[in-house]
Amino acid sequence: MAAPLGDVMVMGRPDAVEGKVVNLPSHQAINDFSEKKHAAHDGDIDIKGPLDPEIKAALPEYDGDGHDKDGDGEDHVIVTGADAAAYLLPMRDDFVPALTFRSLLLATVLSGFQAVVYQIYQFKPTLVTIQGTFIVLMAYFLGRGWVKLLPRGDKFEARWREKGGVGKAPMWITIMSFFNHGEWNLKEHAITSITATSASIAAPASQVFAASDLFYDMPLSPVTVIFSTISIGLFGYGICGIMRPICVWHVDSVYWSSLPTVKVLQGLHWQSVKDSKPLRWFWIAFSCMFVYEFFPAYIFPWLNSISIPCLAAMHATGNTAATLTNLFGGASNNEGLGWFSISLDWQYITSFQSSLPLKLQLHQAAGFVFCFFIMLGIYYGNAWGSKDLPFMSTRLLTQEGKQYPSESVFIDGILDEKALLQYGLPRITGTFAYAMFMANAAIGALIAHIVLFWGGDTVRAFKDAKKGKFDDPHHAHMAKHYKDAPQWWYLAVLVVSFVLGLVVVIKENVTLPVWAYVIALVMGTIISPFSTLLYARFGNGIATNNLSKVIAGLILPGRPIGNMYFAAWSHNVINSAVQLSMDLKLGEYLKIPPRVMFMTQIYGTVLGGFINYAVMISIVTGNKHLLADTDGNASWSGANIQSYNTNASTWALAAYLYKQGKAYSIVPFGLLIGAAIVLAHRIFVRFVPKIGNFSLREINFPQFIQYAGYIPYNQSQTCVLLSWTIVGFFTQFYLRNYRPRIFKDYSYLIAGAFDGASLTCLFILSFAVFGAGGPAIPFPQWWGNNVAGNYDLCPVAE
Repeated sequence: MAAPLGDVMVMGRPDAVEGKVVNLPSHQAINDFSEKKHAAHDGDIDIKGPLDPEIKAALPEYDGDGHDKDGDGEDHVIVTGADAAAYLLPMRDDFVPALTFRSLLLATVLSGFQAVVYQIYQFKPTLVTIQGTFIVLMAYFLGRGWVKLLPRGDKFEARWREKGGVGKAPMWITIMSFFNHGEWNLKEHAITSITATSASIAAPASQVFAASDLFYDMPLSPVTVIFSTISIGLFGYGICGIMRPICVWHVDSVYWSSLPTVKVLQGLHWQSVKDSKPLRWFWIAFSCMFVYEFFPAYIFPWLNSISIPCLAAMHATGNTAATLTNLFGGASNNEGLGWFSISLDWQYITSFQSSLPLKLQLHQAAGFVFCFFIMLGIYYGNAWGSKDLPFMSTRLLTQEGKQYPSESVFIDGILDEKALLQYGLPRITGTFAYAMFMANAAIGALIAHIVLFWGGDTVRAFKDAKKGKFDDPHHAHMAKHYKDAPQWWYLAVLVVSFVLGLVVVIKENVTLPVWAYVIALVMGTIISPFSTLLYARFGNGIATNNLSKVIAGLILPGRPIGNMYFAAWSHNVINSAVQLSMDLKLGEYLKIPPRVMFMTQIYGTVLGGFINYAVMISIVTGNKHLLADTDGNASWSGANIQSYNTNASTWALAAYLYKQGKAYSIVPFGLLIGAAIVLAHRIFVRFVPKIGNFSLREINFPQFIQYAGYIPYNQSQTCVLLSWTIVGFFTQFYLRNYRPRIFKDYSYLIAGAFDGASLTCLFILSFAVFGAGGPAIPFPQWWGNNVAGNYDLCPVAE
């Protein structure tokens, strides 16, 4: 068997640690036992008789007779990270090669594909989390096709030996084995998928480059974009390596949203359609969702925003129409609150929502309800003169409520004070000002919560890592069997990424001084552990970009472009650290050698930088007016870029807008208020730790505050919020507590199938009819797509 790239081949397996011959237990017995377990779940057979010693060692949750030691292994309710490690995520490691020629080549192809898709969704009407299942399925079919269509070296070698061949196989067989040896295995598949997702890590940084072109007429050179993107991604990876003991190796660092990807990968390789009911349901779910998604996504978009109140009020006019749309509209960005709307479009629901733990679902639902009523109070109470402006908007507006001429006020990205006097100070909607305040409060709460509630545990995790003591059994296995990537590798990545960014700052016109660039990186380095810890344990993090804007506004007054770059090398570095840490944890769950993970993640990040640039330029050039000056259409929206620019521009005018006595002076104080809320919570918990059986430590104010300001800040279609809540509670409350076996065997797998199917459909539509590959081809107008108004048929006020 040909050695995989970067591994040492030993008898029976590639071993990245010992480099010597080892005696392996047979994994066939374990595989057979696993299949029997699944069959037993389906009521087909019963497991009887003593276990083979090898199986007993590999499956410690079972006793010598094949029974759960605690009697509840299969029906155990998954609550904590330790529960997930012990009962949900198998310890199985087949010690097969991960980095091979075919896995590297397919990783390159899919890295390009993922970078394209992810970049496209930066300009879609609703920001969608591209779940890993889509790439997993593509990698699965490509890998299986490779194995079937190309000659396999192992089969030719077997025939050669049957004919009497001895010793080393002929060169032609060795070459054939290098390109194609054995079945497409789990680790090759995982490496291909993880490398591909790494290619989209720094794609959000494209907001900077798009905003420069759209709002300031400052198109940037390829060197600026590519070097910046790679620098941001790699610096985040360097930070990720340093904080592995707390953000990857800790048992509570689960990264819940990655579990559908893990379960799909394991199901595709460890189960067969013939013998596994869960896998059969996976393919049934995939097929049905693929066909169905064409309807809400293209033919019948009303299915994404079913609103009975909108149907009842569709003929209303004037102020009545505006009020009803503010309350019940939610099919378009910034349309309304979407009360009682239901979305039946999985592209906007995603497995991300179904996989979030129940405690986050509760915080999210409570935050949305709070946000609804505060937004109404602000608008109809006329706070910040809200009634003179739209109810919801992310754009920078003039005093009269029109589009603010940023390109005329900021010449070459720097404030022209004469133009500012001519056009006047900008305004933002009251709901958006509130959202910015809450975003700051969530950041202050995040830092306070990590320090006050998790600080001691974090210190212990670093001390245990130095002693080689690990509470996560998956990492303990990895530490025992594979060489770790040394710390100096990650430090070297930090140095290289710093130099790339320095080249951009010095050589290109980005209006960011070198000293401010250094401050941005220091800030990203300090905040990354806080943000990653929360994401790892709760399944979602806190957007820290507002803190970046606050600091940039103070140290770079009058420079919105410099403000954006400051945020890119602080907030986007944090985002990269979070995403790459999640991929490292994914590698531990799937038993990928750490050094292989290091090489492939860097490769994907660098490759993605080039591709992100090409796609971004294509979309911005072809849709410039649509993205800059409107709310967009069903195919493209610049709401995300508009919000980004609004933030940067307002913070560049911090001295005029946020100082004491100015219109929005309360916004910066959100940082202190959020931290104060958590401090009060910590003091209260010290004296009242529980109310009944409920531990007050479970309350997480950073998450609640984030969702309490989520709606105007994230520009999402609000018609999906109720569907998020229903899907989340059904999965995480009902299935997890009352149908634990279904939750364990089916929930992540089926949600992953829905992700893969809906994104496959959307990829086809994006290039076929949505305009990503040419002119858009809208579906003929009918009431189900209502292209002349709101898709949910809510009235449009005159």
